[in-house]
This record gives sequence, C-alpha cells and structure tokens, in this order.
Amino acid sequence: MTTVLKVENLCKTFRSGPFYRRTDIEAVKNVSFEIEEGTTFGLVGESGSGKSTVARLVSRLSTPTSGRIDLDGVDVATLTGRDLLSYRRNVQMVFQDPFAALNPRMTVLELITEPYAVHKLYTKAERLRRAKGLLDHVGLPSTSLEKKPTNFSGGQRQRIMIARALAMDPRLIIADEPVSALDVSVQAQVLNLMKDLQEDLKLSYLFISHDMAVVDFISDRVGVMNRGELIEEGCPDDIIRHPQHEYTAELIAAIPRIEL
Repeated sequence: MTTVLKVENLCKTFRSGPFYRRTDIEAVKNVSFEIEEGTTFGLVGESGSGKSTVARLVSRLSTPTSGRIDLDGVDVATLTGRDLLSYRRNVQMVFQDPFAALNPRMTVLELITEPYAVHKLYTKAERLRRAKGLLDHVGLPSTSLEKKPTNFSGGQRQRIMIARALAMDPRLIIADEPVSALDVSVQAQVLNLMKDLQEDLKLSYLFISHDMAVVDFISDRVGVMNRGELIEEGCPDDIIRHPQHEYTAELIAAIPRIEL
C-alpha cells in the first residue's frame, strides 16, 4: 500500500510570556506517524493535547519548529511561495465549526469554486459543472448553489465544507473535529458520508477528535495524543481492548455506554 503522508519527529515550540521573561512551550514533541492511501489515521486526545496543532502543521497553516512532513515522498515542512500553494492543492481541511468556517455573504457556488479562482483553474461553465458534481457527491441538490450558508442546517453546512475540500482532488483531507459541533444523529450522517466518499474516491484522511468513539468508528489506525506527545498508536480494536497507557484507558472509560 502506498504511503501518502509520513510525519517524522514533528515538533512545534511556542514562545509565551512578557518579552523580558519569555518561556518556551512545547505544543508538539517528536510526533511520528504515517497515513496509507485510502485510509484514515485518527488522532485523539483532550483539548490542549496538541492534536489540532499537528493538523495545522501538516496543513502548513503553521510552520514546524523541526521535523519532516513528507507528502508522496517529498518533504514539505519548509515549502514557501508557489511550492506551498501547490502543496495546499493536495492537502485540504474540513474545520470544526461549519457555522464559522463558511462566509455567510457568499453563495454555495462561490464557496465551492473559490479554490478554482485562487489557482486560476477552469472556465466559468466548467466550474459550475464541477460544483454541481461535488454537491451530488455530498448528497445536496444543485439548487443549493445559489443559496447562502445561513439557509442550511449544521449538517448540511458540513457537507458543503466537504464538497469544498474535494474541489481540488486532494491527496489528503485533514478533518479537525468535523462533527463535534453537530447533534449525535447528524454526526452519524456526516461520518457515514465521509466513509462512503473515501471508498468511492480513495481518499486519505487525518481525522482529529477528542471523542474516542468517533475515532474508533472512522479510523483504520489511531494515535493517542497527550501533552504534545503521541503516547500510543495502533489499530482501533487493539487500542480499545488493550490500551497500553493509563491516559488512553481514561479516554476509553469516558465513552458513553447504554445500560440495558
């Protein structure tokens, strides 16, 4: 199986405090993992564990302090300019809050085709055709194109976010807490959509969540983050049934269970 993303010894240090007494905070410490083509790597941990910082580093919304980020064998950790723009075509993000991530003044057509405008791709007619196809992929009617985000529910907005992420035919989609702002029933719909799209389009996901149950459902491999470190990694079944770290066991214990 082809390795799409390989992260090696990734580190991110922030400087904090007044200028006369600066201190270094290690948000990410020597994190390493791989994502195979067509699979999902779930990164789970509590708020402040460093998982979203890893997502920002891999997406290059933030620059690593040290370490490698290889996409298809090319180190992208130090890319700048046009090379970085090209990388972002291949790595797209789905953010946590669809209510905040979509510009309420833009139509769905404008939101989905904005990446084409940024990268100067396709004619106006071709952009429209592709936008209709993307909406069909995520289960929304083409009549949605002229509407604005305020006309849609949270689950529908997240579908629009996913359609926008798919627009550039990315090698990797980073989903940062993509269902945490949604009701439980809507969460299931979006997660099932992501799994169906993965099967149809051979997508690779880096899936970020604080919810072990969600990560267990969607992931092929799971990494557990705590205080900036990847403390455990394995198949979901192994992690759930035989956790090796006390922190992992605590996350598993927090999974809601129905008493019969």
